[in-house]
Amino acid sequence: MNTHTYEISSRDGASGYLTIDLRALEHNYHLLLQRTAPVPVAAVVKADAYGLDASRVAPVLYDAGCRDFFVAHFGEAVRLKTFVEPDARIFVLNGLQPGAERRCADLGIIPVLNSLDQVENWSRTAVSRGDALPAILQIDSGMSRLGLPPEEMAALADDSALLKGVDLLYLMSHLASADENTSKQNGEQLEALRGASGLFPKLPLCFANSGGIFLGSDFHGALARPGIALFGGVPSDVPGIAVKPVVRLDVRVVQTRTVPAGSRVGYGGAHQTTKETRLATIAAGYADGLPRSLSDRGAAYHDGVRLPIVGRVSMDSMTIDISALPPGTLKLGSLVEMIGPQQPLEAIAADAGTISYEILTSLGNRYHREYR
Repeated sequence: MNTHTYEISSRDGASGYLTIDLRALEHNYHLLLQRTAPVPVAAVVKADAYGLDASRVAPVLYDAGCRDFFVAHFGEAVRLKTFVEPDARIFVLNGLQPGAERRCADLGIIPVLNSLDQVENWSRTAVSRGDALPAILQIDSGMSRLGLPPEEMAALADDSALLKGVDLLYLMSHLASADENTSKQNGEQLEALRGASGLFPKLPLCFANSGGIFLGSDFHGALARPGIALFGGVPSDVPGIAVKPVVRLDVRVVQTRTVPAGSRVGYGGAHQTTKETRLATIAAGYADGLPRSLSDRGAAYHDGVRLPIVGRVSMDSMTIDISALPPGTLKLGSLVEMIGPQQPLEAIAADAGTISYEILTSLGNRYHREYR
């Protein structure tokens, strides 16, 4: 987005501008497809497409050829149904809470079954309807989060009646350390999934998340399901991953001032200047997805110049040291970059002591959003 566009947008009084590049999103989808070919690629669009609005993101991915979408909760799946065409398959990663099975079946939404309880509830629903209902079966391959443990998998394999009426599409698991290319856990989980596959040898595998795609073809299975990589996050320490950034965040200046040495800045006087310092207060804080942990650690940028955050990040604002810029460069309404070419998503996440996922999904609804 250029400055001219920001000037037009300023009529709405917005103090921050979040740009979502839908062409970059499409590029990333095709990049991942090339990496997994001939294995198809689904899209994980949980948490409202990682905070970027599933109603805008999902149709772009559908038009790019995506036909399989994963969300975390059933309510997300119901909403997503209105944004994609009827031939799209929507999967619910957390499975279903008791009582949601009939509506899920009516809507043609597909649950991921993570426990014997969920298997039994889905089977009971299928039998009562006289239909074969599709599902994915997930095993716990070593993450201890979701999925059937080995003893439940064995029980399921021994008693086919437990799956009566259930049409299993994939055997699935989730990688815990795919962002670390050399982690031994990746290979251990692959072996665990292959072992479980021996109990259900006809089921294709669904294994690779964003990072898993870059671990090699052994991890791709029959359906890959990236999330963060679609949205411009670098999912792995494998060098040369050419995903394009999808988001940019610029925030407006509220006020500038010059303070003498010894001035306290922000709540608790957590920062004290050691010399005369020029400061700018900018109009975003932890309520806008910029964590309090950026206090005295993170930075904004302007024309390639790093402008350190000084003092504590507040709910609606933070203060930056602009002494490195020529006097008068920034004024009321000027823009500074929080996420963009000078400060990628991973960089601000590192300064905050967190991960890109948390930054991305926390960006609030007070920014003016521009989809291009």
